[in-house]
Amino acid sequence: MAELKLLSAGAVQPGLMNVIDAFQRETGHGLNATFATAPEIRKRIGQGEAAHLVIAPPALLDDLVKTRKTTGERVIVGRIGVGVMVRAGAALPKITTVDEFRRSLLDTDSVVYNQASTGIYLETLFARLGIAAQLKTKTTRYPDAAAVLDHVSNGKNKEIGFGATTVIVEAKDKGLLFVGPLPAEIQNYTTYTAMMTADGAARDPAREFLGYLATEAAKAILAEAGIQT
Repeated sequence: MAELKLLSAGAVQPGLMNVIDAFQRETGHGLNATFATAPEIRKRIGQGEAAHLVIAPPALLDDLVKTRKTTGERVIVGRIGVGVMVRAGAALPKITTVDEFRRSLLDTDSVVYNQASTGIYLETLFARLGIAAQLKTKTTRYPDAAAVLDHVSNGKNKEIGFGATTVIVEAKDKGLLFVGPLPAEIQNYTTYTAMMTADGAARDPAREFLGYLATEAAKAILAEAGIQT
């Protein structure tokens, strides 16, 4: 049986780990997954880190195809929206409408988000809402979601954090509250897609995992974790 190595964006981790467990039980193959941000995945693959499969946003996979780091078919894992969080016990900000969301951000003491796909979108969103300058002095950004979760859960002031909805929901036992998704009019979904790397090893088992991701069983597991398939 094969021992596959997967390098994946962290946002899909909550549902993907359950899919991996099911795949391993049904096929007997091993699959070792490492999770990182999209910029980190780009860097690690570019430096030649060994992996048989990659899960990342389509734009990153496009770049990896151009540099011949990935090859073959793509399978859509699903899409994930942006969510709002506060620490457990904190007052919930109003975010039902765009106006409420904007006022809550201007009223908060601190805004916390990452430097990955979510953070890139939020930068453009805040500029579009005309509040980028007001938020600049009270914004803290981190390379990954784990640091954002840690900051918000241990915060002392009135703070609002952002992250992938899947990651926030999974962190409910870490002193965090999921306030809700961004208002529909300004929501942004990041799609995550799986692809094999150009590494010629374990080609058939890697292709088998891609096929498993497309099954109804895998889609149901992902949907339960909040990944829309």
